[in-house]
Amino acid sequence: MVDYLLLGVAAFSAGLVDAVVGGGGLIQLPTMFSVFPNMAPATLIGTNKLASIFGTSVAAVSYARRVAIAWSVAAPAAIAALVFAFLGAYTVTQVSAEFMRLLLPIVLVAVAAYTFARKDFGSVHAPVHSGTKEQTLALLVGSGIGFYDGFFGPGTGSFLVFLFVRIFGFDFLGASAVAKVVNVACNFAALIWFGYSGHLIWQLGLMMAVCQIAGAFIGSRLAMKHGSGFVRQLFLIVVCLLILKTGYDAWLRW
Repeated sequence: MVDYLLLGVAAFSAGLVDAVVGGGGLIQLPTMFSVFPNMAPATLIGTNKLASIFGTSVAAVSYARRVAIAWSVAAPAAIAALVFAFLGAYTVTQVSAEFMRLLLPIVLVAVAAYTFARKDFGSVHAPVHSGTKEQTLALLVGSGIGFYDGFFGPGTGSFLVFLFVRIFGFDFLGASAVAKVVNVACNFAALIWFGYSGHLIWQLGLMMAVCQIAGAFIGSRLAMKHGSGFVRQLFLIVVCLLILKTGYDAWLRW
């Protein structure tokens, strides 16, 4: 009973953080590995995706009702992410992702340093692309991050937010809204793969999904109430925690 309470709290917290800036997997997945140390990792990851897709979907709908989502970016990025996340999930069964564990902390440090250095980064929503160029860049971002999410995964939501701010000129709130749409596509693609291969615990995943939904609802409301400044602060906190977590994991495997 205590274990399931712990998982519920972790799922709620993950849904809340994910709804704002992504990175909820930093909370939820390690908790699942701690509670079920002898369970197959693929089953835990698949169950994590089952819970997460509900939270991300609720966050996406909440944003869509109150924020003008840039669908000209969100739609092509989500379609590309759906395809490439599935390809990434297949590729990881053929090729080791070990090099990603070593590279990820370095990339995250660069993201954090850039965001810290530019105090006005993501404070103003001023899209810099349109038409074919905007859609092409969206496809590239969706393809790259989608493949990364299927192949490895940690920090996907945070990378999406950063790229939508850096490449498209969105503010943090607008970037987070678009990132939720792309995240749903990534989770759906992974869910297809894990469901097909039988790596899902439906009852556990749906129980955690209820908690994820509650967290996502509150998180999206907080983001829209407090605006881009709040999202930026939480983004930096989550990225710093990701640096510590992935850096420690890489050090253990060195």
